[in-house]
Amino acid sequence: MNLGTYLTRSARYWPQATALVCGDRSWTYDRLEASANRLASALIARGLRPGDAVASLAWNRGELVEVEFALYKAGLMRAPVNARLGRGEITHILRYAPVRALVYDAAHREDALAAIAEAGTDCLPVPLDGASEGDTAAVAYDRLLAEGREEPVAVDLDEHAPCVLNFTSGSTGALKAAVQTVGNRLANMRKQLMSDESRPRPGTRYLACGPITHATGMGLLAGVFGGSTTHVLPVWSPGAFLETVERERITATFLVPAMVNMVLAHPGARARELSSLTSVRIGGAPISPQRLRDAVEFFGPVVAQGYGLGETTSVVAGLSSEEIARAVTEDPELLQSCGRASYDTEIRVVDESGRERAPREIGEVIVRGPDCVREYWQEPQLSAETFRDGWVHTGDLAWMREDGYLFLVDRKKDMIISGGFNIYCTEVESALYEHPAVREACVIGVPDETWGEAVKAVVVAEPGVTVTAEQVIDFCAERLDRLKKPRSVDFVAELPHNRNGKLDRKTVREPYWADAVRRVN
Repeated sequence: MNLGTYLTRSARYWPQATALVCGDRSWTYDRLEASANRLASALIARGLRPGDAVASLAWNRGELVEVEFALYKAGLMRAPVNARLGRGEITHILRYAPVRALVYDAAHREDALAAIAEAGTDCLPVPLDGASEGDTAAVAYDRLLAEGREEPVAVDLDEHAPCVLNFTSGSTGALKAAVQTVGNRLANMRKQLMSDESRPRPGTRYLACGPITHATGMGLLAGVFGGSTTHVLPVWSPGAFLETVERERITATFLVPAMVNMVLAHPGARARELSSLTSVRIGGAPISPQRLRDAVEFFGPVVAQGYGLGETTSVVAGLSSEEIARAVTEDPELLQSCGRASYDTEIRVVDESGRERAPREIGEVIVRGPDCVREYWQEPQLSAETFRDGWVHTGDLAWMREDGYLFLVDRKKDMIISGGFNIYCTEVESALYEHPAVREACVIGVPDETWGEAVKAVVVAEPGVTVTAEQVIDFCAERLDRLKKPRSVDFVAELPHNRNGKLDRKTVREPYWADAVRRVN
């Protein structure tokens, strides 16, 4: 089995069709196949074998797609490094994983070379923009391509062979890598191809807005299989997104909620011609019902959302655009849901003992299916805690409706306990987003001598709008149980997000607990 054969087949079916666009450069299927074969054969000639990994550290660019398919072809593990990581974290990855080569761009040259030196491992530096003077150990990317051959490469692998080391954002501690196998990635591809509304095919023009090394790029394999064109946005901005959709007549895209917020708030957004869009998928973090309504009003009835994580390789639950459109008009509760189990995925909500909860009772989400990971790289204790009896224990709290729709309420670690009552941050945030003066909100628990924790809202207000803390609290009090309303509100110019665009609740929370005698975790 080799995932790279799907590119070979598509290059035979559609050799001159455009497979990839990034900035002012484009790749036909023929060209992408040739480059991937050259790189794969060159890496094999330099002694890399299955079980070895190649890491990439760069901002979005087309060569990263060449690298991905070359590694599939060569049977090598891919270790994508988030381009926003610090040098210490990069060094940790190079020590932690069997990385034999690191591909990097000019912007990351200093960190890449320093991390290789500090890691002290046998790792080949591969600069994408040419070797600089003094980089005697480096082999330029173009030189590697020149060393290789264009004949198809397809190292045969078992479906259980490791394929991608998917590093978490580190928001819960030290970086760890979910081991996504060849079979996991294949299941991901099948799931995308089974979707009527977002299945890639010739004529599909998908815009990758975030880092293609992570969630945004999860559709690359299915896109190549289906003969579609992937447009890679070199740098995210709401203006660049809107301009690209209009100019390139983009048909499909994926956005995290923070991106949705920025697009909706962008001046002149409503003047853009976006009618080519037939699928706008939202995921990566919870989105409030009000923002979902706003997205449908802006993009039209083409908005869908999904729920998944690195440990599941792909989306495990989804709410289709048809379901969201129905929710807007007929079933408002459904706007709070992340959908039902996707295709061959199984989802349960269980108590601390692993017993399945009754409908509408809150418990932990556990998931199993062919796209679900079985282990973290070299982390046996953590693996045993997360992967049990074939199920992934997500750490997410949710309840399930009688008809199978899943409603996420919070992360276990983010739940506020005030006076012995459980309060879920996302529920309070949903109420806040209904206020017309609230652009973005983060709810946290802060120290309280009487109740242990008190609910605090940290809010970014809409520009030019005057709103007080008392007005926000009163607004929430009309929509929530009195125990759940914010006890205080702080206004800030912006909220922090982690490297994958998710709201960084831990960073928001930290200053309020810095001087606390007893910290609640």
